[in-house]
Amino acid sequence: MSPISVIIPCFNGAATLARALDSCLAQPEATQILVVDDGSSDASASIVRVYALRDARVRLLQMPGNGGPARARNWAALNANAPLIAFLDADDEYLPGALAAAGGHLDAHPREAVIRLDVDYAGFPARLTQHPQFAQFAAVLSNTVPSSLVIRRNVLLALGGFPTDEVFRRHGGEDGALSWTLRDIFGQRRLIDARRVRMHWHAGIHAERFLEIQLGFTDQDPAAVEATLRASRAFLDNASASVQQLRSLEISPGAAAR
Repeated sequence: MSPISVIIPCFNGAATLARALDSCLAQPEATQILVVDDGSSDASASIVRVYALRDARVRLLQMPGNGGPARARNWAALNANAPLIAFLDADDEYLPGALAAAGGHLDAHPREAVIRLDVDYAGFPARLTQHPQFAQFAAVLSNTVPSSLVIRRNVLLALGGFPTDEVFRRHGGEDGALSWTLRDIFGQRRLIDARRVRMHWHAGIHAERFLEIQLGFTDQDPAAVEATLRASRAFLDNASASVQQLRSLEISPGAAAR
């Protein structure tokens, strides 16, 4: 099975990072685990160093300051050495067999660029989980959150990585923009036979805000929605142009042999 590099962006994630790392180390397909410390002021980096001493697969990367999760993920992707990349947030965890299922699917479908894993939403408030439309919007989240994503490294790099427009730093939505782009250019399926990623609720996470809006508990800011959609469309257009250019390039006859 193809090896997988797991990328974990981390900003002050010391409280949950060990759980995330343990879940990665339990996945034999994870041949590299890159934790990007994004300017943390807590013990996150120290935790990673301890794990790196125990297991050579774990490596700490450090950003010069807090640049946001998109930049952290993109930096790690440039340092990844496996053909497949999986992303896991520092407060989430993989369930047993998660990466085996993802890697097995992509090996069996070599023309597919990406696969999504189904998400288990743990500890979310009952007012959300008991809403009649929760399952519908939970499925939408499972198609967008980074922890569900396993992608071919060359595809991610061809797209330019996660979008880093400042609009996303202010309002969020870079995950949705990447998902939109992947769906439009390549298509993206989700393995729905089992839950394979667990997202743990805590106050203020993006998933909670998304569900609050979609289920009618909170109103959207029209200006923020417009700005996010505009930035998302610009990312999609640029990524589409890049892919089209790559497809049109002439490949040297000897390139495949090298």
